[in-house]
Amino acid sequence: MRLSILDQSPIISGHTPAEAVRATIGLAKAADRLGYHRYWLAEHHAMKGLADPCPEILLGQVAAATARIRVGTGGVLLPYYSPLKVAEVFRMYEALFPDRIDLGIGRAPGGTMLLAQAMNSGAFVGEERFPTQVQELVGFLDDTLPPDYPYHEVKAMPAGPTSPQVWLLGSSDYSGSLAAYLGLRFSFAHFISAHGGPAVARAYRSDFRPSYREERPYCMVAVFAICAADDAQAQRLAASIDLRRLQMVRGQEQAIATTEEALSREHSEADRAIIQHERARAVIGTPTSVKRRLLELQEQFHADEVMVITITGDYASRLRSYELLAEEFALPVSAAGEGGPDR
Repeated sequence: MRLSILDQSPIISGHTPAEAVRATIGLAKAADRLGYHRYWLAEHHAMKGLADPCPEILLGQVAAATARIRVGTGGVLLPYYSPLKVAEVFRMYEALFPDRIDLGIGRAPGGTMLLAQAMNSGAFVGEERFPTQVQELVGFLDDTLPPDYPYHEVKAMPAGPTSPQVWLLGSSDYSGSLAAYLGLRFSFAHFISAHGGPAVARAYRSDFRPSYREERPYCMVAVFAICAADDAQAQRLAASIDLRRLQMVRGQEQAIATTEEALSREHSEADRAIIQHERARAVIGTPTSVKRRLLELQEQFHADEVMVITITGDYASRLRSYELLAEEFALPVSAAGEGGPDR
C-alpha cells in the first residue's frame, strides 16, 4: 500500500511560525528517506496554530530539499485564484521537478468567512464557478481547452511533455462527484469528517468517467494518526490534538499546545464529550494497532493510497510517529532526503 503524508505546518506553543516552516522541510526530508510516496502541504489563512497560507511557495522549497518523493498541495484553495495563474505556477514546478509534482485542489475558505472576504470578496459568491475553474485549470495545464473556448489561444508556460497530477479534495460528496465527472483523482479527508466517506468513495468509483488524464479512478483517504511505542504514550501525545479540536469547536484559535500544557488543562464533562466525539476522526495507538486501523479504512474506502496527518505537542514525537509507521509498513528506506538532484 502506498503511504503518504499531509502536513499542515503546525505552530507548537513556544515556537515561531518560521520554526514551524523549517520543521515542515525537515519532516519532508525524513519522509523522502523513510519511503513515503508523496508529501502534501495544506493551505490555511490567518490561523495562530498553522503556519502555511501559501503551499504553492513552500512546495518549491520542499521539492528542492528532497530527491524522490512526490510533492504537492493538499490543497490550493482554487476559488481564491485565477486558474491560469495556478496553472503557470504548477507548470513551472513541473519543469523544475518533472514527474514529482501534485496539484491538489480544494474549495473550502481555509479560515473564517471574514478572512475569505479579505482574500477575495468574490471567491464564494456561487458554487457554480468551481467546476468551471477546475476545467479551465486542467485545460491550461494540458493545453486542451476546446477551439471555441474564449481562452483557447492562451498558453500556460513553461510548456513541457509532462504535467502535474491533479486531485480534487473533499470531505463530502461534492468533490467526489466532480472528480468522477471530470475523470480526476480524488482524496477524501477522513481527518475532517469521519462519517460517510466510504459511500462517497464508492460513488466516485462507480460514476468515474475515463478522461485524457486518468483511465481509471484513483482514490486516497487522508487520516489523522499518532503512533507511539506503547498505547499509554500515544494517548498522552494525543492530548494536544484533543485540546486543539476542542478549541476549534469553541471558536478559539491558538498555537498547538505542548503535551504538558494540554495535560494540565482541566476539562468539564461537556469538554470531555466533545473530545470523545472528535476522536472518531483520529487513529491513535501503537504501530501495530494504527496499521491495523489504517488497513481497515483502506478496505472500507477501497483506497489506492492512505495519507497520514500527524500533529503532536512537539516536533520530535511527530517525526517519531512517522518513523514508527514507516517501520511497521516496511516502507522502502532510501538514501534520499539530503537535498534534491540538480536539474
